Amino acid sequence: MEKLQKYRINCTLTYGDIYGQIMIWLIVIFVALASSLALWSSSRQIFALATVGLIVVLSLPFLLFSFVTTLLNHIEVMPTKIQPEEGTDQAMMPGEQAAQVSG
Repeated sequence: MEKLQKYRINCTLTYGDIYGQIMIWLIVIFVALASSLALWSSSRQIFALATVGLIVVLSLPFLLFSFVTTLLNHIEVMPTKIQPEEGTDQAMMPGEQAAQVSG
């Protein structure tokens, strides 16, 4: 029976990766608030609230989609090396070296 390969999962997502998405969504929210204030009068208050709600509800799925796809693009799955000479299942990264005893 073959041994199963071990993998290491690493997330490299930083704040700079999603900064632009956050800024765009904040602009969308401010535009929604500006449009609601423009519609706000004694006879059109329900239209103002409906405008804000509609813009937020319609933009939220796009925001979540962009966050999730950005997160998935920054997940790395790397196989780990198994040391065959010791007979144990100690995993090492590709650039790592085992410590040696001197003396």
